[in-house]
Amino acid sequence: MNQFTITNVSTLVTAPEGINLLVVKVTTNDPAIFGWGCATFTQRYKAVETVVNDYLKPFLIGKDPQRIEDLWQTMTNSSYWRNGPVLNNAISGVDMALWDIKGKIAGLPLYELFGGKCRDAVPAYIHVGAPTIEDAVTMVRDKVQQGWRNIRVQIGGYGGKAQNLHCPSHKSAGHYYDPQEYMDTTVALFARLREEFGNEISFSHDVHERLAPADALNFAKRLEPYNLFFLEDALPPEQIDWLARLRQQTSIPLAIGELFNNPHEWMDVLTNRYTDYLRLHISQAGGITPVRKIIAMAEMFGIRTAWHGPGDLSGIGHAVSAQLSISSPNCGVQEWSNSIGENTYTVFPGTPMIRKGYLYVNDQPGIGVTVDEAAAEEFPPVAVTDDWTLARLPDGTAARP
Repeated sequence: MNQFTITNVSTLVTAPEGINLLVVKVTTNDPAIFGWGCATFTQRYKAVETVVNDYLKPFLIGKDPQRIEDLWQTMTNSSYWRNGPVLNNAISGVDMALWDIKGKIAGLPLYELFGGKCRDAVPAYIHVGAPTIEDAVTMVRDKVQQGWRNIRVQIGGYGGKAQNLHCPSHKSAGHYYDPQEYMDTTVALFARLREEFGNEISFSHDVHERLAPADALNFAKRLEPYNLFFLEDALPPEQIDWLARLRQQTSIPLAIGELFNNPHEWMDVLTNRYTDYLRLHISQAGGITPVRKIIAMAEMFGIRTAWHGPGDLSGIGHAVSAQLSISSPNCGVQEWSNSIGENTYTVFPGTPMIRKGYLYVNDQPGIGVTVDEAAAEEFPPVAVTDDWTLARLPDGTAARP
């Protein structure tokens, strides 16, 4: 067997769909054996890039890329302070690349290394974001005609777009919303959708943590008659102790986890069965190595996965999620973003294909996605602050985005 060593670690930032994506390339002493991983933390990508280039690269050069578990543990421990989004994403970029290398050495796609397929394709859900309820009905109808059966629906973005804000005379800059108007509009939305589509379509909704815990309890109970597939992120990680109360007081299926970094954020949630779907952003949790263990733990407690799959995830990241989903018996569904377009497939050849609400991975060795580096350079990163992260209540109080 050839003896492989890591000869270089590099980063690439690109924005094929106008969203900043960071990927990591690990090369070896065999020019034909290299790997790519996703380290995207869109809002702070430069910080992640610094960690990879200034700290992980010198640590990794000369090491055996096949010792994935050991490298993940030592990368995590070497900073002493750990389990934050910047470090986790940096480690994830390397970890995914090492798994990509492992698959290429074995000549097998990742799902084969994970034990083989548990299903023929990965069920996915798509987004509908509309300005009004009737616009939502029209847009959902279009998605259904395209073959979608799992659809997340929002009115006016996260927290809604309030029409009659009662604000102080001098408003601070930000994205304002009114929690009560948001809840009332959303309840009316799902009443209308069930009237139009019956129970034929699975509908979900993302609170995006924009409600106070007591309001989240009330909101979930009001939505119970409309048979949601799940209610996502009704609570922020900082208020996770309220999840037990929410679980006890509503029958609506719950999904949570896209902001989780630290194992202590998901361990109690899993062992106490406080959620029905775990929504981890895989690079935020540290990559494939830790997430495979989380999948096994979730399975033991009857909890399914619903990986976070937003536009701020590279084609590599989407493929890793799909490789894990297709090989996990407790996969529930996987998110698919409207922002994934032709440019994504140009820059990230091999990105999973979507057909009638199902994701299909290819059978190429490793992750199955590479990077057209010349094409990536045609889409440089953009300097922008996402408006939706600057959330405010009507009185100007800063709120969770």
